Amino acid sequence: MARRRIRPNRLHRLRVDYPRRGRTNWRRWVPSWRQVVGGFLLGVGALAGLFIGVYASVDIPDENAEANRQGSVYYWADGSQLVSVGEVNRQNVTLSDIPDSVERAVIAAENETFYDDPGVSATGIARAVVSMVKGGETQGGSTITQQYVKNTYLSQEQSASRKFQEFFISLKLNNKKSKEEILQGYLNTSWFGRGANGIQAAAQAYYGIPAKDLNPSQAALLAALLKGAEEYDPAGGKGNHERAVDRWEWILDRQVEVGMMTKAERVHYRTFPEPRTAAKPTSLGGQTGYLVDIANKHIKQRSGLTDKDLARGGYKVHTTFEKDRVQQLERAVRSVRERDLDPQKRPEDKYVEVGAASVRPDGAVAAVYGGADAVTRFANNADTAGVPVGSAFKPFVLAAALQHGDGITLESGYDSHGRLIKGSTGVIPLTPPGAVPLPVSVAAPTTLSQALVMSANATFVQLGKHIGLKKVKKLAIAAGLREQSLARLDRSFPLGTSTPSAVRMAGAYTAFSNEGMRADPYSVTRMTRDGETIEGFEKPRPTRAMDASVANNVNNVLGTVAWAKLARDKRLDPFTSSKTLDSLSAGATSEDDRMRSAWFIGHTEELTTAVTAFRNKPGTPQLLGMQGMGGDETDRGNTFPLRIWTSYVTGK
Repeated sequence: MARRRIRPNRLHRLRVDYPRRGRTNWRRWVPSWRQVVGGFLLGVGALAGLFIGVYASVDIPDENAEANRQGSVYYWADGSQLVSVGEVNRQNVTLSDIPDSVERAVIAAENETFYDDPGVSATGIARAVVSMVKGGETQGGSTITQQYVKNTYLSQEQSASRKFQEFFISLKLNNKKSKEEILQGYLNTSWFGRGANGIQAAAQAYYGIPAKDLNPSQAALLAALLKGAEEYDPAGGKGNHERAVDRWEWILDRQVEVGMMTKAERVHYRTFPEPRTAAKPTSLGGQTGYLVDIANKHIKQRSGLTDKDLARGGYKVHTTFEKDRVQQLERAVRSVRERDLDPQKRPEDKYVEVGAASVRPDGAVAAVYGGADAVTRFANNADTAGVPVGSAFKPFVLAAALQHGDGITLESGYDSHGRLIKGSTGVIPLTPPGAVPLPVSVAAPTTLSQALVMSANATFVQLGKHIGLKKVKKLAIAAGLREQSLARLDRSFPLGTSTPSAVRMAGAYTAFSNEGMRADPYSVTRMTRDGETIEGFEKPRPTRAMDASVANNVNNVLGTVAWAKLARDKRLDPFTSSKTLDSLSAGATSEDDRMRSAWFIGHTEELTTAVTAFRNKPGTPQLLGMQGMGGDETDRGNTFPLRIWTSYVTGK
């Protein structure tokens, strides 16, 4: 009887021959070509199965709350509502109402394969995910479809999981909607800056026309904004205009490269289409727009949020602004202007601008005056550098001398040969040598305290050379002035050629009245969205700008300066006003200043207020002269800020 052949069982047949039998040494570990191909096919199959499974499990969600988002609410310091802003500025339009030139510019700039791709860019997603995993900057790399999905169906969060959601939703959406529908949705939901969501609102915001009237040149500029309105709005920050022009040119040239525009057509668009001046909504009229502007600057600095983030709305912003003080400051400016200025009678009274800010010792900005109306004048006079501070800078020079000058006191002074006399200790040569002698008419040395009261320019030029301008600059920065607002270190530096803002000057002067301590000005105390607190708004910690003895000495002299200024103006009665002026001290510009601006910074009742006045004709780069402004008795306009300050703090 024949023996039955024993067949290998199923488990034996499925056994993988690895390491390979019948091979020796390292050859046992080298897979056969069948194994390589089989492994590859198995991996592809597994990935395909995973892809199909994920694709089937991901649904296109409902449109997010972006389409119905709420405005942001700003609150006064007492908790009452200041204003609600950020309502959606968007008018949806159909693709038939959008010129082909807009479509071509956007596709050439953002996604030239839009009509041919499956709605996603795998390489772009991979780059973005790798960057996020490595902790680098978030990246785009998205198709128009992916950007539309992000705008309409997902949050703005930058994470790997959100990127994968975006990828699969985009694939499904590309199969569900036509390319025309996707492009239309993208153009209606994209952010263009200036509060504009969508191409229709953008056309109005930048050119004052409906989208259907945009020409190819204007379309290219608006397409450039999709890369980041904060960087490419020509009217934005430093370098914006140059970046906007470069990208505008690139988008037009790119359309030629990809066959969307002929070279003959391109020749017609050589002049950059300057957009109109940015305008604020009427709800931000009066001082409201300036208050929101200052709050938003603080928010962006402390939280990292952008203009685009803020425009999504839904925020609750609690500010330091005190309603009664803001209103009182505005009334003071208006009343003094109406009383002292007559543009019809005196040409010198034309183009007068005022900026003012009140800051508390802890840095809280209590009130500002940014201009007559935030809607008609976008520049914020309270928080914009560019106006020379003049003699109001001299207290920092004196403080630096008391802080760093060996043995220098308020009783020190210079003789007619430019030598420093330190009280009763005798004459000490200047360091460094080469100082310019004081005028011969100054026979007897004037003490430094007297020099500050008299605003003696020659004395402070000498003092700056004696202690070193770098030390003066260092102390001014320690007090809170921004380095970028400080002038170059030359002979005129101690006389106030620097251009700090009113907010910064008020904040820096708090160091004199607060025993040398100061805190960075701040305008937001708390911020929430959807009930969640946004981090970054802790109260700034006080820092020491100078020794307490130095601050007290300077502050005592500033008290004399204040009363001297009040007594000099015939329209003011300091003795009557003194009942409401507590711990009065002040610095100011003098009639000897030739810097085309006037300042008064006064401290009373735990509040330091800086007021500046200058003449600025629109379209003229240089400030106009102050001589004759307000009449012959105003000392080149220097009494004007003093009168505003006095009216503000006394309520008269």
